[in-house]
Amino acid sequence: MGQFLWLILGLVILIKGADWLITGASALARRYHISDLAIGLTVVAFGTSAPELVVNVFSSLKGFQALAVSNILGSNLFNLFMILGLAGMISPLVVQSSTVWKEIPISLLALLVFLLLTNTPFFSGDTGLSRLDGFILLFLFALFLYYVFRQLKRDDVNTASTDPALPTSKIYIFIILGLSGLVLGGELLVRNAVGLARQIGIDEKVIGLTIVAAGTSLPELATSVVAALKKNNDIAVGNIIGSNIFNILMILSVSALIKPIAYDPLFNREIWVIAGGTLFLFIAMFTGQKQKLDRWEASLLFISFIAYTIILIHGATT
Repeated sequence: MGQFLWLILGLVILIKGADWLITGASALARRYHISDLAIGLTVVAFGTSAPELVVNVFSSLKGFQALAVSNILGSNLFNLFMILGLAGMISPLVVQSSTVWKEIPISLLALLVFLLLTNTPFFSGDTGLSRLDGFILLFLFALFLYYVFRQLKRDDVNTASTDPALPTSKIYIFIILGLSGLVLGGELLVRNAVGLARQIGIDEKVIGLTIVAAGTSLPELATSVVAALKKNNDIAVGNIIGSNIFNILMILSVSALIKPIAYDPLFNREIWVIAGGTLFLFIAMFTGQKQKLDRWEASLLFISFIAYTIILIHGATT
Protein backbone atom coordinates (compact mmCIF):
# COMPACT_ATOMS: atom_id res chain seq x y z
CA MET A 1 0.00 0.00 0.00
CA GLY A 2 2.88 2.34 0.81
CA GLN A 3 4.48 1.90 -2.61
CA PHE A 4 1.16 2.61 -4.32
CA LEU A 5 0.81 5.90 -2.42
CA TRP A 6 4.34 6.90 -3.44
CA LEU A 7 3.37 6.14 -7.04
CA ILE A 8 0.41 8.51 -6.76
CA LEU A 9 2.58 11.22 -5.18
CA GLY A 10 5.13 10.84 -7.96
CA LEU A 11 2.41 11.22 -10.59
CA VAL A 12 1.10 14.41 -8.93
CA ILE A 13 4.62 15.88 -8.80
CA LEU A 14 5.16 14.98 -12.46
CA ILE A 15 1.99 16.67 -13.66
CA LYS A 16 2.69 19.86 -11.70
CA GLY A 17 6.30 19.86 -12.84
CA ALA A 18 5.17 19.57 -16.46
CA ASP A 19 2.81 22.51 -16.03
CA TRP A 20 5.59 24.69 -14.54
CA LEU A 21 8.05 23.65 -17.25
CA ILE A 22 5.64 24.46 -20.09
CA THR A 23 4.86 27.85 -18.53
CA GLY A 24 8.53 28.74 -18.09
CA ALA A 25 9.70 27.36 -21.45
CA SER A 26 6.99 29.17 -23.41
CA ALA A 27 7.75 32.44 -21.63
CA LEU A 28 11.45 31.95 -22.33
CA ALA A 29 10.73 31.39 -26.02
CA ARG A 30 8.69 34.60 -26.25
CA ARG A 31 11.20 36.70 -24.30
CA TYR A 32 14.22 35.73 -26.39
CA HIS A 33 12.39 35.42 -29.72
CA ILE A 34 13.07 31.69 -29.85
CA SER A 35 10.52 29.35 -31.34
CA ASP A 36 8.61 26.97 -29.09
CA LEU A 37 9.81 24.15 -31.37
CA ALA A 38 13.48 24.91 -30.63
CA ILE A 39 12.74 25.08 -26.90
CA GLY A 40 10.88 21.77 -27.14
CA LEU A 41 13.77 20.14 -28.98
CA THR A 42 16.35 21.27 -26.42
CA VAL A 43 15.39 22.52 -22.93
CA VAL A 44 12.15 20.55 -22.59
CA ALA A 45 13.47 17.43 -24.36
CA PHE A 46 16.57 17.33 -22.15
CA GLY A 47 14.57 17.94 -18.99
CA THR A 48 12.04 15.22 -19.70
CA SER A 49 14.83 12.80 -20.70
CA ALA A 50 16.59 13.29 -17.36
CA PRO A 51 14.91 10.24 -15.73
CA GLU A 52 16.08 7.99 -18.60
CA LEU A 53 19.60 9.37 -18.16
CA VAL A 54 19.60 8.69 -14.40
CA VAL A 55 18.24 5.16 -14.85
CA ASN A 56 20.77 4.34 -17.58
CA VAL A 57 23.76 5.71 -15.70
CA PHE A 58 22.94 3.55 -12.68
CA SER A 59 22.09 0.56 -14.90
CA SER A 60 25.48 0.82 -16.63
CA LEU A 61 27.36 1.24 -13.36
CA LYS A 62 25.59 -1.78 -11.83
CA GLY A 63 25.89 -3.95 -14.96
CA PHE A 64 22.15 -4.11 -15.75
CA GLN A 65 22.80 -3.88 -19.49
CA ALA A 66 19.49 -5.28 -20.67
CA LEU A 67 17.74 -2.68 -18.52
CA ALA A 68 19.84 0.13 -20.04
CA VAL A 69 18.82 -0.84 -23.59
CA SER A 70 15.22 -1.78 -22.85
CA ASN A 71 14.64 1.45 -20.92
CA ILE A 72 15.62 3.56 -23.96
CA LEU A 73 13.82 1.48 -26.59
CA GLY A 74 10.76 1.16 -24.37
CA SER A 75 10.76 4.91 -23.68
CA ASN A 76 10.97 5.72 -27.39
CA LEU A 77 8.10 3.34 -28.08
CA PHE A 78 6.04 4.91 -25.30
CA ASN A 79 6.87 8.42 -26.54
CA LEU A 80 6.03 7.80 -30.17
CA PHE A 81 2.96 5.60 -29.88
CA MET A 82 1.39 6.25 -26.49
CA ILE A 83 2.20 9.93 -25.87
CA LEU A 84 1.88 11.32 -29.39
CA GLY A 85 -1.22 9.18 -29.82
CA LEU A 86 -2.82 10.49 -26.64
CA ALA A 87 -1.78 14.12 -27.27
CA GLY A 88 -3.08 13.92 -30.84
CA MET A 89 -6.42 12.55 -29.69
CA ILE A 90 -6.75 15.44 -27.22
CA SER A 91 -5.99 18.01 -29.92
CA PRO A 92 -4.89 17.39 -33.54
CA LEU A 93 -1.23 18.39 -33.76
CA VAL A 94 -0.12 20.83 -36.46
CA VAL A 95 3.55 20.16 -37.25
CA GLN A 96 6.07 22.62 -38.66
CA SER A 97 7.71 21.98 -42.02
CA SER A 98 11.16 21.63 -40.43
CA THR A 99 9.83 18.88 -38.16
CA VAL A 100 8.44 16.97 -41.15
CA TRP A 101 11.53 17.22 -43.33
CA LYS A 102 14.32 17.39 -40.74
CA GLU A 103 13.57 16.38 -37.12
CA ILE A 104 11.47 13.28 -37.89
CA PRO A 105 14.03 11.95 -40.43
CA ILE A 106 16.86 12.72 -37.96
CA SER A 107 15.11 10.61 -35.29
CA LEU A 108 14.76 7.75 -37.80
CA LEU A 109 18.40 8.06 -38.88
CA ALA A 110 19.59 7.98 -35.25
CA LEU A 111 17.63 4.77 -34.70
CA LEU A 112 19.07 3.11 -37.81
CA VAL A 113 22.62 4.11 -36.82
CA PHE A 114 22.05 2.48 -33.43
CA LEU A 115 20.78 -0.66 -35.20
CA LEU A 116 23.91 -0.74 -37.37
CA LEU A 117 26.32 -0.19 -34.48
CA THR A 118 24.78 -2.86 -32.24
CA ASN A 119 24.38 -5.56 -34.91
CA THR A 120 27.66 -5.32 -36.86
CA PRO A 121 31.33 -5.49 -35.78
CA PHE A 122 32.24 -2.93 -38.47
CA PHE A 123 33.40 -0.13 -36.15
CA SER A 124 34.52 -1.89 -32.97
CA GLY A 125 35.21 -5.49 -33.99
CA ASP A 126 32.30 -6.82 -31.95
CA THR A 127 28.53 -6.57 -31.73
CA GLY A 128 26.98 -4.53 -28.97
CA LEU A 129 27.72 -0.91 -28.13
CA SER A 130 31.43 -0.27 -27.48
CA ARG A 131 33.01 2.92 -26.17
CA LEU A 132 33.97 3.77 -29.76
CA ASP A 133 30.32 3.36 -30.76
CA GLY A 134 29.43 5.62 -27.84
CA PHE A 135 31.78 8.31 -29.18
CA ILE A 136 30.15 7.99 -32.62
CA LEU A 137 26.68 8.50 -31.14
CA LEU A 138 27.93 11.42 -29.04
CA PHE A 139 29.46 13.06 -32.13
CA LEU A 140 26.14 12.72 -33.97
CA PHE A 141 24.40 14.25 -30.96
CA ALA A 142 26.78 17.24 -31.12
CA LEU A 143 25.87 17.65 -34.81
CA PHE A 144 22.18 17.59 -33.88
CA LEU A 145 22.68 20.32 -31.28
CA TYR A 146 24.60 22.37 -33.86
CA TYR A 147 21.67 21.98 -36.27
CA VAL A 148 19.17 23.11 -33.60
CA PHE A 149 21.19 26.19 -32.65
CA ARG A 150 21.59 27.08 -36.33
CA GLN A 151 17.81 26.92 -36.55
CA LEU A 152 17.53 29.43 -33.70
CA LYS A 153 19.08 32.10 -35.91
CA ARG A 154 16.64 31.39 -38.75
CA ASP A 155 13.41 31.31 -36.74
CA ASP A 156 11.00 34.10 -37.45
CA VAL A 157 8.91 34.07 -34.30
CA ASN A 158 5.77 36.06 -33.68
CA THR A 159 6.02 36.86 -30.01
CA ALA A 160 2.68 38.61 -29.78
CA SER A 161 0.74 37.05 -26.95
CA THR A 162 -2.27 37.84 -24.82
CA ASP A 163 -0.49 36.32 -21.79
CA PRO A 164 1.22 38.79 -19.45
CA ALA A 165 5.01 38.63 -19.68
CA LEU A 166 6.71 36.88 -16.79
CA PRO A 167 9.71 38.50 -15.07
CA THR A 168 12.98 36.82 -15.99
CA SER A 169 13.50 35.53 -12.45
CA LYS A 170 10.08 33.83 -12.45
CA ILE A 171 10.75 32.26 -15.85
CA TYR A 172 13.85 30.48 -14.55
CA ILE A 173 12.15 29.58 -11.28
CA PHE A 174 9.34 27.90 -13.25
CA ILE A 175 11.83 26.00 -15.43
CA ILE A 176 13.97 24.87 -12.48
CA LEU A 177 10.96 23.83 -10.40
CA GLY A 178 9.44 22.10 -13.43
CA LEU A 179 12.58 20.10 -14.25
CA SER A 180 13.06 19.24 -10.57
CA GLY A 181 9.46 18.07 -10.30
CA LEU A 182 9.80 15.93 -13.42
CA VAL A 183 12.99 14.26 -12.21
CA LEU A 184 11.73 13.73 -8.63
CA GLY A 185 8.32 12.50 -9.75
CA GLY A 186 9.85 10.17 -12.35
CA GLU A 187 12.30 8.74 -9.80
CA LEU A 188 9.52 8.09 -7.28
CA LEU A 189 7.41 6.36 -9.89
CA VAL A 190 10.20 4.19 -11.27
CA ARG A 191 11.54 3.10 -7.87
CA ASN A 192 8.14 2.03 -6.58
CA ALA A 193 6.91 0.60 -9.89
CA VAL A 194 10.00 -1.61 -10.18
CA GLY A 195 9.54 -2.71 -6.56
CA LEU A 196 5.96 -3.73 -7.25
CA ALA A 197 6.90 -5.46 -10.51
CA ARG A 198 9.61 -7.54 -8.87
CA GLN A 199 7.12 -8.77 -6.31
CA ILE A 200 5.20 -10.47 -9.12
CA GLY A 201 8.34 -11.89 -10.80
CA ILE A 202 8.77 -9.94 -14.08
CA ASP A 203 12.22 -10.27 -15.73
CA GLU A 204 14.64 -7.39 -16.37
CA LYS A 205 13.96 -6.94 -20.12
CA VAL A 206 10.18 -6.81 -19.72
CA ILE A 207 10.48 -4.50 -16.70
CA GLY A 208 12.64 -2.17 -18.81
CA LEU A 209 10.31 -2.19 -21.81
CA THR A 210 7.17 -1.62 -19.74
CA ILE A 211 7.34 -0.41 -16.13
CA VAL A 212 10.67 1.46 -16.24
CA ALA A 213 10.14 2.81 -19.76
CA ALA A 214 6.65 4.04 -18.93
CA GLY A 215 7.84 5.52 -15.64
CA THR A 216 10.78 7.40 -17.15
CA SER A 217 8.54 8.57 -20.02
CA LEU A 218 5.88 10.00 -17.73
CA PRO A 219 7.61 13.42 -17.82
CA GLU A 220 7.21 13.40 -21.62
CA LEU A 221 3.61 12.23 -21.21
CA ALA A 222 2.75 14.95 -18.70
CA THR A 223 4.57 17.64 -20.70
CA SER A 224 3.04 16.75 -24.08
CA VAL A 225 -0.49 16.30 -22.71
CA VAL A 226 -0.33 19.65 -20.91
CA ALA A 227 1.09 21.25 -24.08
CA ALA A 228 -1.71 19.72 -26.17
CA LEU A 229 -4.33 21.02 -23.74
CA LYS A 230 -2.73 24.47 -24.01
CA LYS A 231 -2.69 24.16 -27.84
CA ASN A 232 1.11 24.44 -27.81
CA ASN A 233 1.72 21.95 -30.61
CA ASP A 234 5.38 22.80 -31.14
CA ILE A 235 6.35 21.82 -27.59
CA ALA A 236 4.02 18.77 -27.65
CA VAL A 237 5.68 17.40 -30.81
CA GLY A 238 9.18 18.85 -30.36
CA ASN A 239 9.37 17.33 -26.86
CA ILE A 240 8.70 13.82 -28.20
CA ILE A 241 10.92 13.96 -31.28
CA GLY A 242 13.68 15.70 -29.32
CA SER A 243 13.45 13.21 -26.45
CA ASN A 244 13.72 10.23 -28.83
CA ILE A 245 16.83 11.75 -30.42
CA PHE A 246 18.31 12.57 -26.97
CA ASN A 247 17.62 9.01 -25.78
CA ILE A 248 19.47 7.33 -28.66
CA LEU A 249 22.32 9.75 -29.35
CA MET A 250 23.03 11.19 -25.90
CA ILE A 251 21.85 8.77 -23.22
CA LEU A 252 23.00 5.56 -24.91
CA SER A 253 26.34 7.17 -25.80
CA VAL A 254 26.89 8.15 -22.14
CA SER A 255 25.88 4.63 -21.05
CA ALA A 256 28.35 3.02 -23.48
CA LEU A 257 31.15 5.37 -22.45
CA ILE A 258 30.63 4.39 -18.79
CA LYS A 259 30.65 0.70 -19.67
CA PRO A 260 30.36 -1.07 -23.07
CA ILE A 261 26.87 -2.51 -23.52
CA ALA A 262 26.20 -6.09 -24.56
CA TYR A 263 23.26 -6.23 -26.96
CA ASP A 264 20.57 -8.89 -27.28
CA PRO A 265 19.46 -9.19 -30.97
CA LEU A 266 15.92 -9.80 -29.69
CA PHE A 267 15.76 -6.03 -29.18
CA ASN A 268 15.82 -5.63 -32.98
CA ARG A 269 12.06 -6.22 -32.93
CA GLU A 270 11.55 -3.08 -30.85
CA ILE A 271 13.86 -1.08 -33.14
CA TRP A 272 11.83 -2.03 -36.21
CA VAL A 273 8.57 -1.23 -34.41
CA ILE A 274 9.89 2.25 -33.55
CA ALA A 275 11.16 2.70 -37.11
CA GLY A 276 7.74 1.70 -38.45
CA GLY A 277 6.00 4.16 -36.13
CA THR A 278 8.38 6.98 -37.12
CA LEU A 279 7.77 6.24 -40.80
CA PHE A 280 4.00 6.24 -40.16
CA LEU A 281 4.32 9.65 -38.48
CA PHE A 282 6.18 10.98 -41.51
CA ILE A 283 3.57 9.61 -43.94
CA ALA A 284 0.76 10.99 -41.74
CA MET A 285 2.04 14.49 -42.50
CA PHE A 286 0.84 14.05 -46.09
CA THR A 287 -2.52 12.33 -45.50
CA GLY A 288 -5.66 14.19 -44.48
CA GLN A 289 -4.60 17.73 -43.62
CA LYS A 290 -0.94 18.27 -44.50
CA GLN A 291 1.59 18.75 -41.70
CA LYS A 292 -1.01 17.67 -39.15
CA LEU A 293 -1.42 14.56 -37.01
CA ASP A 294 -5.18 14.07 -37.17
CA ARG A 295 -7.16 12.38 -34.41
CA TRP A 296 -7.68 9.17 -36.41
CA GLU A 297 -3.93 8.92 -37.10
CA ALA A 298 -3.16 9.56 -33.43
CA SER A 299 -5.72 6.88 -32.52
CA LEU A 300 -3.88 4.36 -34.72
CA LEU A 301 -0.63 5.11 -32.87
CA PHE A 302 -2.35 4.69 -29.51
CA ILE A 303 -4.09 1.42 -30.50
CA SER A 304 -0.80 0.06 -31.91
CA PHE A 305 0.89 0.69 -28.57
CA ILE A 306 -1.85 -1.16 -26.68
CA ALA A 307 -1.57 -4.10 -29.09
CA TYR A 308 2.24 -4.17 -28.80
CA THR A 309 2.07 -4.12 -24.98
CA ILE A 310 -0.45 -6.97 -24.90
CA ILE A 311 1.75 -9.07 -27.21
CA LEU A 312 4.86 -8.30 -25.13
CA ILE A 313 3.24 -9.19 -21.79
CA HIS A 314 1.57 -12.29 -23.26
CA GLY A 315 4.94 -13.49 -24.59
CA ALA A 316 6.56 -12.93 -21.19
CA THR A 317 3.92 -14.94 -19.34
CA THR A 318 3.76 -17.96 -21.68
